[in-house]
Amino acid sequence: MADLRDDRDSWTSENCSVARAMDIVGGRSTVLIMREALLGTRRFDDFVRRVGVGEPAMAARLKEMVTAGLLERIPYREPGQRTRHEYQLTQKGRELLPVITALRNWGDTWAPTETGPSVIATHHDCGEPIRAVLRCAAGHEITHGEIDITAGPGLVRRD
Repeated sequence: MADLRDDRDSWTSENCSVARAMDIVGGRSTVLIMREALLGTRRFDDFVRRVGVGEPAMAARLKEMVTAGLLERIPYREPGQRTRHEYQLTQKGRELLPVITALRNWGDTWAPTETGPSVIATHHDCGEPIRAVLRCAAGHEITHGEIDITAGPGLVRRD
């Protein structure tokens, strides 16, 4: 089957999975909130402090992320305090781990600081650094030049 990239003018990107994903997670604050949630942050004040955005912006973004199904609000109450909510990752949110890992790996390589990475993620069983790797379903590691693009059921062709 021919690679679909050879006939790019025959199809549109109006039904693009990348564009739809960016509509959900494309903002800087969303990615940083997801970084924090994946690191275990749950409470509003901690998100505000660690992400560095104001409370109104954080409240709005967390609400959007709950609506998008990335996080869920869970009530909790500390003794003598009013009921509050914490934010827990949903399965949809947890599945962004490879994306956030790939962004961290890319940033460590292509946007480094003089002193090196601020954090190093390692596998707790063996201690080796974690890297995001692209693999096919058969387990082969894939590089950029080894990818073929074919039409999927949602492809929209130009008239």
